[in-house]
Amino acid sequence: MTEPPIATRIAERILKTRWLMRLPIPLYRAGFGWMLGERFVMIETLGRVSRERRFVVVEVVRRGRNEVCVASGFGPKAQWYRNLKTNGIAYLSTGRARRVPAAAELLDDAGSAAVLRDYAQQYPEAWEMLSSVMTELSGSAVVPVVRFTPPDVTGDRSSGSEPDASAE
Repeated sequence: MTEPPIATRIAERILKTRWLMRLPIPLYRAGFGWMLGERFVMIETLGRVSRERRFVVVEVVRRGRNEVCVASGFGPKAQWYRNLKTNGIAYLSTGRARRVPAAAELLDDAGSAAVLRDYAQQYPEAWEMLSSVMTELSGSAVVPVVRFTPPDVTGDRSSGSEPDASAE
């Protein structure tokens, strides 16, 4: 087995450095997420066990009029992905929009692959580096993608289990 290129190894190490990956969260929570542009989004989920608010900032792989798609670089084992799979509660903060309710759809392998093919065509240099890193980290040939839409576009979300907005 050949050693991955140095850029891939560096990217993998950065993505595995928890404190570094969590640096943008205070920016978004303070209302300065717009500084990171439209390529990133902060996802707020509800913890599966703790029922506490959880935050992650990830890159947007596709953005449409009523959708935002993100890839789970750590695959289905990522905590935010597991939270969404369990309870479907999500709020997005991107640009100047803060804590917007969103319905989460976990795409199947074919849907995920299609979204990532589009991303690869739009951002070939980023995909060249990220694809091998995400495949390695996720442990799967297909990296799972989550599609977020306004709650009324994909149907009703479960009620009564959203986090308290006043609990900061």
